[in-house]
Amino acid sequence: MPFYIIHGTDDLGIDEAVKKFRAEMGNSTEADMNTSEFDGTVANVPEVINAVSSYPFLADKRLVIVKGMLGQKGVSKVNEQLKESLPNLPDYARLLFVEHSKLPENNAIIKLAKTANGHVLLFEAPKDPVSWIIKRAKSTYQVTIEKQAAVALAAVVGDDMRLADNELIKLVSYVEPGQPITEDDVATLTPYVPEASIFQMVDAIAEGRGQVALQLMHRLMQDKKQDAFSIMGMIIRQFRLLLMMKAVGSGENAAAALKIKPFVVNKLKSQVRAFSDEQLERIYRTLHETDIKIKTGGITPELALDLFVASVATHG
Repeated sequence: MPFYIIHGTDDLGIDEAVKKFRAEMGNSTEADMNTSEFDGTVANVPEVINAVSSYPFLADKRLVIVKGMLGQKGVSKVNEQLKESLPNLPDYARLLFVEHSKLPENNAIIKLAKTANGHVLLFEAPKDPVSWIIKRAKSTYQVTIEKQAAVALAAVVGDDMRLADNELIKLVSYVEPGQPITEDDVATLTPYVPEASIFQMVDAIAEGRGQVALQLMHRLMQDKKQDAFSIMGMIIRQFRLLLMMKAVGSGENAAAALKIKPFVVNKLKSQVRAFSDEQLERIYRTLHETDIKIKTGGITPELALDLFVASVATHG
């Protein structure tokens, strides 16, 4: 097919798809001479079509990559020119339109691709980054990553799969051959955000496992060098998000309403079911009162956190 539309929110998947097209051209001097790339926000349609229609030099195809042309605002003229030209591309042409965002289904060129000689490749960020990380480690790097390590890494990277892959590359190089990637490895090599342990702590609180919740909190303070003030802030934020999740519901728009990553929303959905409205409100009031006591010097932060976790972990 002479023209392709590669679009979506998964930057890594898009980049790898483009690399695959480049690789199919080979690595010879002739391949370089028959490959061109345009900034679609600057280039015009005639020069793009002229480049991809030029007969290849000592090769059987010509590749032209155009980035950002279809996702611009006010592209009606561009679309009209493309609708006229794209169905008539020669068989040796390989024209890639690359967009690092998801184009709407009613986009004129996407609609054209369904009827003309085109193909649409959509790459969306995975809804479950943890599963993606586990699969990526195994299939691409032939290394096993423990689930808890994948959870920790997902807490750092969110839905940025390119960043996740970069961190995986470092971890794969770090672990001994044949050994799995552990949570300790993630903590050692990545900018480990302690949100993963905060999620685990809230899980333990929800299940009434006070001792586990205390151990997680102490590990944050000791192993990750987090001070009690920052831990208190993260706990307050977590229960605030749970209260907000109760208020907005767990529909498709929850991530946008709460201004957080879809991965975090999925975790909140599972946690919020463990608390009643009254329990969440009581815990949040306790947090507020504890925060005031800490800031007014009525109690040390470390003792305040111990007392808070011990009391709320028996809420059920």
